[in-house]
Amino acid sequence: MDLINNLALGFSVAFTLQNLMYAFIGCLLGTLIGVLPGVGPVATIAMLLPTTYALPPVAALIMLAGIYYGAQYGGSTTAILVNLPGEASSVVTVIDGHQMARRGRAGPALASAAIGSFLAGCFGTLVLAGFAVPLTEVAFKFGPAEYFSLMVLGLIGAVVLASGSLVKAIGMIVLGLLLGLVGTDVNSGVARYSFDIPELTDGIGFIAIAMGVFGYGEIIANLGQAQGKREVFDVKLQHLYPTKEDWKLMTPSIVRGTLLGSALGILPGGGAVLSAFAAYTIEKKTKLKPGEVPFGKGNIRGVAAPESANNAGSQTSFIPLLTLGIPPNAVMALMVGAMTIHNIQPGPQVMTSNPELFWGLIASMWIGNAMLIILNLPLIGLWIKLLTVPYRWLFPAIVLFCAIGVYTTNNNTWDIWIMGWFGIIGYIFHKLAMEPAPLLLGLILGPMMEENLRRALLLSRGDWGILVTRPLSATLLALAAALLVIVLLPAIKRSREEAFVED
Repeated sequence: MDLINNLALGFSVAFTLQNLMYAFIGCLLGTLIGVLPGVGPVATIAMLLPTTYALPPVAALIMLAGIYYGAQYGGSTTAILVNLPGEASSVVTVIDGHQMARRGRAGPALASAAIGSFLAGCFGTLVLAGFAVPLTEVAFKFGPAEYFSLMVLGLIGAVVLASGSLVKAIGMIVLGLLLGLVGTDVNSGVARYSFDIPELTDGIGFIAIAMGVFGYGEIIANLGQAQGKREVFDVKLQHLYPTKEDWKLMTPSIVRGTLLGSALGILPGGGAVLSAFAAYTIEKKTKLKPGEVPFGKGNIRGVAAPESANNAGSQTSFIPLLTLGIPPNAVMALMVGAMTIHNIQPGPQVMTSNPELFWGLIASMWIGNAMLIILNLPLIGLWIKLLTVPYRWLFPAIVLFCAIGVYTTNNNTWDIWIMGWFGIIGYIFHKLAMEPAPLLLGLILGPMMEENLRRALLLSRGDWGILVTRPLSATLLALAAALLVIVLLPAIKRSREEAFVED
């Protein structure tokens, strides 16, 4: 009964004209950046963070959330029609989606992606609404030691589930933690690692780093690639509907992808990308029916399952953020930044102190998913036209927008310099195949970890045993250790490397 009352409150907040408008803007921008290759949700949210200063907290978070799950929808359009993953979670959609387009079945491929995304998004939001209250009650039992251990688990999860080398992922986490140490010590008030530069005494702003690494870094990387003429398939609206046979094949795949994505989205470091890879792997292991197209040749299951999984994963990744205050991935780390901009401390207290924001955000996700169906299928012609725009025309606008956004955060040119330097660093990361997402998580979680560790040691009078003598803290540390040991096993390590191959 409480759930119905809470959702009623959420829909009353989400259905205001202002919040509906910002949900639509978020979904439209999300679809747009999902469609355009080279501009992901992390870079976009980082760019738009400064603009949310002037917005009410609920409207700001509704818009940013819309960008995130909207990008999952848009990414499939580019993957199917152009053979380019518009978003990282659409990498596996390319394999069968584009083959379907080549065989003249781009319409059913797009429809299965949109329908799967819609159903999975709705289910993921339902899971979020159902889990929110019990998890929040558990979170209130957390002390400083438990929070520290949970963040360790989150960082280990980010390392384990990051693509590429395990050593590189650990290095990125450590670098993020070190960058988080720059600034004034909370306890003593002494400046640390500031090198007598006054601007560094306040720390390095994560907005400048995020925009540099994900915005400028991606731009430089994309400019370095040959921009040949893209093969874009056209789709007529009347050719979108899947056949009866398509429905028979894709329905169980959508169900499997949705359930898997909902579970993996909750995991620290998981989210949409891992969910899509895992769903595709399961479908490949499921026996082909007589007369069914093989995987890699245009199987509709290879589109429906990962697209359902990545949307369900993107919705349920809000669970650890809203209930525990722990971001499970880079986008959620930016959402923490958006909440702190509006003086909202993410965690269990959000539900009690700010129920309109909490339930309004959840309700807006259902509305957003319905909007995305309307945006993606009827407007497919518009997205096809956009795909023909050369990247060299887009990047100057992105560069300018990033610079304006960073400057307006503190009205300080120093942040622009920081962003420029981290743009170069981001490009180096790209060349060295080092995924920057763990760095952002380390940067966000580092100060929170330090604060909770010092608080726990203060309460225990310097006894480190508090981390293993408290049952919940010990369990979380044991899970983190187990996760690290499992991934280092030769068989798991080999299969992990295979799972993340993106060709």
